[in-house]
Amino acid sequence: MDLISKYLGCGNIYPTYTSGYSCCSLTTVKYSDITNLIIPFFETYSVLGKKQNDFSDWCYVAKLMKEGSHLTNEGLILIKTIKKGMNRERENN
Repeated sequence: MDLISKYLGCGNIYPTYTSGYSCCSLTTVKYSDITNLIIPFFETYSVLGKKQNDFSDWCYVAKLMKEGSHLTNEGLILIKTIKKGMNRERENN
């Protein structure tokens, strides 16, 4: 993860512990890093498997935010609905 952060030039690494597994996450909150670095990287080097659907949803939310949808009640509801359908929840639906 350190190498990914250095390669992209953004993000911070945080340890996480889930169900007895030691992991880490790369976190960035700077919108320009997401749209200018992370999304283009994964558009070039595709995410494989089921995670491609989550990536597509994540990109759509980034687009909604660029358009300012997150500043309206309707936009927030849409974003929360998309988020609810991602990751493990997608498998349950």
